Amino acid sequence: MSTPEPLRVLVCGTNFGRFYAEAVRRRPGYTLAGILSRGSTASRAYAESLGVPFYADADDLPADIDVACVAVSSSISGGQGTDLARALMDRGIHVLQEHPVHLTELTGNLKHARSRGVQYRLNTHYPHVAPVRSFVEAARRLVARQRPLFLDAATPIHLLHPLVDILGQAMGALRPWRFAAPAPLPAEIGPQPFRSLHGVFAGVPLTLRVHHQLDPSDRDNHALHWHRISLGTEGGVLTLADTHGPVLWSPRLHIGRDADRRFVLDGPGTGRLGLGSTAVVGDTGTFRTVFSHLWPEAIGSALDGLRDAVAQGGDALRAGQYDLAVCRIWSDLATRLGPPEIVRPATPRPLAVSDVFPAPQRFPHDPGTPRPESAPPSGDASSGPGRPAPARPADTAAYSPSAEFFDLVAAEHTATASAPAVAALLADADLGTGPVVDIGAGTGLVTEAVARARPDAEIIACEPSVGMRAVLTSRVFSDEDLRSRVTVTADAAPDLDLPDRISVVLLCGVLGHLDAEGRARLWRRVTQRLAPNGLVIVELMQFEEPTTLDETRLATATAGRHRYEWSFRGAPDEAEDGVMRLHSTWRVYRDGAPQAEREVHDSYRWEPFGLKDVVAESGMTARTLPTRPGAPPLAVLTRGRDTPDPAAAPPLPYARTAPGAQDTPGSPASPDGPRTDTPLVSSSTDG
Repeated sequence: MSTPEPLRVLVCGTNFGRFYAEAVRRRPGYTLAGILSRGSTASRAYAESLGVPFYADADDLPADIDVACVAVSSSISGGQGTDLARALMDRGIHVLQEHPVHLTELTGNLKHARSRGVQYRLNTHYPHVAPVRSFVEAARRLVARQRPLFLDAATPIHLLHPLVDILGQAMGALRPWRFAAPAPLPAEIGPQPFRSLHGVFAGVPLTLRVHHQLDPSDRDNHALHWHRISLGTEGGVLTLADTHGPVLWSPRLHIGRDADRRFVLDGPGTGRLGLGSTAVVGDTGTFRTVFSHLWPEAIGSALDGLRDAVAQGGDALRAGQYDLAVCRIWSDLATRLGPPEIVRPATPRPLAVSDVFPAPQRFPHDPGTPRPESAPPSGDASSGPGRPAPARPADTAAYSPSAEFFDLVAAEHTATASAPAVAALLADADLGTGPVVDIGAGTGLVTEAVARARPDAEIIACEPSVGMRAVLTSRVFSDEDLRSRVTVTADAAPDLDLPDRISVVLLCGVLGHLDAEGRARLWRRVTQRLAPNGLVIVELMQFEEPTTLDETRLATATAGRHRYEWSFRGAPDEAEDGVMRLHSTWRVYRDGAPQAEREVHDSYRWEPFGLKDVVAESGMTARTLPTRPGAPPLAVLTRGRDTPDPAAAPPLPYARTAPGAQDTPGSPASPDGPRTDTPLVSSSTDG
């Protein structure tokens, strides 16, 4: 049976449209056919960075486009998305349109699709987000077992339409529905951000609270919270704590009483007192994981729905009746609530959990339940809880323990983020004045991408970590082309061996491992040898000062019978100002077992920095490179017009690291840190 041809997808818009483009690029069965936008320089540059055509007018589109994702505001938000959607349908293109769309426009779009013989879907987006899907699936199982007693929901006004869709999917029905007018607000209590109303949804009592304030120019950034939903039955309450997770299950508290009406706390009939008071289902990631993983995956799910509709054919208007009913309910609610209060607040200052809970919280523990022990901060899981980790040389203390897992996460991340950005930059770069030097090359994913982008480039790949270098060397030796052009060294920054002249330097996941003196030495050595038109590419990471990063599962991957899970956390170093300790954990599960059969840990020192720090320390000018949403930022440094070329000065003598120096415990010279091919707080492979 032949494999169907991928659908060629056009993405319209480059704001939220970037998430659509990312979904198309990473999801099997689709090919990104181009970007359609109004023609701004940024939009053109974005299309160029993706290697796809740019179109400023629908009349210029080729005839082979199958599907268009219209991520352009409709008239309800002051845009022309609906006109564009209909123009695309006139060309025989199936359309997935981003919400919100007014009821009359939605009706017209579905009729238009019917008349043109194409499929049209409105994407309310958030019902496809993984934690919401988990909540919806659990809710359907719950209402199949027990009669729902109440719904309690809260949302910002601009996400009210998706909330109605989430509730409809969770309950498996929309009707009967009816709502009362919102509760009146006493004038004497002053402005109130929320409006509340009561009603019935799918026949179940509903309490709805709406953040009824809106900044028209910046809706998302000023929402006080996102979707929160609770569904109650006699057996317990299922809660979506946030659109992006987690989901909570709280069994019903019920304690038997004896003849004297006292609680019966032990003996026969008290087994249910052993239930957890609340179970947390699923992990929560960072906002970067939302952008890099959850949203593109959600859009991919919506795309799959449209693809299925295209394969099945049929009447778009008939298939859209549920969407029309959702839109009617949303319109009813919006009419009852009235226009939101227009606000233009200042930029908020989000707080980390450490601001609210300065110390780890410990609640009284059930003595009958074993306490979870913290795993040893070592690559050797057999060290055991509470035992000191054995001393190790520096080259095995960072990255070598997890080198075996590295590419499981890094390969896809590199292919979708850093590699395309670096390759695009180097496509027209002058590499004739010296080699490309990849400092902290890791397992060689970016080294290989540079070699593929520039078959004429000589590359020096420097990697002091034994485990990482083993993979790097294997990658080079297994490819005849790489073997002829890539030189692998064990040198460590800052005092690594460099040629007299260099065309390009890659510093990805390196600078934060060096202290100020080490960075100064490195910049002196690099700028001494960099060609006048040479480039330095620096990975900036996602934070510029010490930050607490709660442990988060960022990725999963499978190979054979094993499932691998990667978690990451970080915190300010208590002993050194301006420094963080970053910790990475890999857990290996076999054949679906709930307990990991192996656990591997890595940790390292990191000095956060930002673009302004790089510019100040290097004395060069900088600009950021376009990359996919949620990926660690990249910047390219070049000599400014006022930056002297030090070539006229005698070259510095080679400062080769003394034999074994990179293996010295505690050496600050080892670039053992976040790599360009490792998403620090985000991953495109989570799941």
